[in-house]
Amino acid sequence: MHAKRILLVDDNPHDVELALAAFEEGQLGHDVAVAASGVEALDYLRATGRFAGRPAGQPTVVLLDLKMPHMDGLAVLKAIKNDPRLSHIPVVMLSTSREDSDIANCYRQGASAYVVKPVDFTQFIDAVRTIGVFWALLNEHPHLRVR
Repeated sequence: MHAKRILLVDDNPHDVELALAAFEEGQLGHDVAVAASGVEALDYLRATGRFAGRPAGQPTVVLLDLKMPHMDGLAVLKAIKNDPRLSHIPVVMLSTSREDSDIANCYRQGASAYVVKPVDFTQFIDAVRTIGVFWALLNEHPHLRVR
């Protein structure tokens, strides 16, 4: 079986490093692509820009930071859900925000889940690993099944 791809979108290099360590530590066999901005995320999903030569196929899930400069996660989520070629991809929002308005806006725009990033290192690793296990191993999606 091929590793399922995850797209991690986060402008914080520290959070990216922790998330990648969590996937590696969990030995889940995920192929994790990283985009450092909302624009890069859309380039990745559309296979344009620096991602024009990336392997074919879409990620099993997008882990999307909400608070990013220039193009925030909500704008990226809207773009994904308004594009018929991308709208089927599950998007898990990752944020430090517990604001009801942020959570409600993300779900209104089609987020599959909203996870508050734990501040504690161990809890962050556990949260990311759990997300990876569920979305890339346990969840079945008709458009994304690996054959």
